[in-house]
Amino acid sequence: MTIALFAGVICIVWTIIVYNRLVRDRQRVLTAWSDIDVQLKRRHDLIPKLVAAVEQYASYERSTLQTVIALRNQSTQVNDLGEKGPLESRLGSGLRSLIALAEAYPELKADQSFLQLQNELTEVENQIQYARRYYNGSVRNLNTRIATFPDLIIARVFSYQPAPFFELKETVEQEPPEIMA
Repeated sequence: MTIALFAGVICIVWTIIVYNRLVRDRQRVLTAWSDIDVQLKRRHDLIPKLVAAVEQYASYERSTLQTVIALRNQSTQVNDLGEKGPLESRLGSGLRSLIALAEAYPELKADQSFLQLQNELTEVENQIQYARRYYNGSVRNLNTRIATFPDLIIARVFSYQPAPFFELKETVEQEPPEIMA
């Protein structure tokens, strides 16, 4: 009787410990996604300013400007990580094209507000990259815990599902935009 009671207490304590670890790891994933989302919003807030600065000097580059704005608008409306990742990758490529326009317009390249926006955008892109690494590391930890024995038993009982990674679809997106001096 004592052995059965002791074994029952051990099982309950083990269940509590594993459950709390799963909760902790899920919270880390949610917090990490929140960090990415904040940086994406910062990026989205910079885009209209950057487009306006480029428009002053390069009005005939309309298609590039419209593409960037359209991608920004689509991305702000999407909440699903599977859809948001590719959109953000395309948006990053569009921003690189927009920044590259500065090479063709020396006046734009010398404009202080454009240079400041370019620096801010570079900083945001770096922060997105750091946040994405932390998020993917948190997802890896949660998904490993959900998939490994004995934690998978508790994960299944409480219906834990693997979290999606925030993946880069384009290799050019793996590099932050360069600052042109």
